[in-house]
Amino acid sequence: MTMHVNLSPEMEGFIKRKVANGFYGNATEVIRDAIRRMQAEENRIAAWQSAIKQGDDQLDRGEGITYSAETLKDITQSAIGAMHSDKPMDPDVLP
Repeated sequence: MTMHVNLSPEMEGFIKRKVANGFYGNATEVIRDAIRRMQAEENRIAAWQSAIKQGDDQLDRGEGITYSAETLKDITQSAIGAMHSDKPMDPDVLP
């Protein structure tokens, strides 16, 4: 598929610099990478929104816990323990 787009001089210069720096072979690669990154960002946002909804639903069902300094201390100790263990990181906490 061929598509023609109009870019500002700043955007065109940005793309040309990326190609000139050698990271991309041509302008098409720059645009494709930008689109892939936008798609990945949309997926991350959708997953984040889903997790928020899941949490809200759990709170609505009364499944939450009361937040306190002791709760934060327990969460912190659990995270530090997990960090120093040989278990793989939970994918839900990875960037």
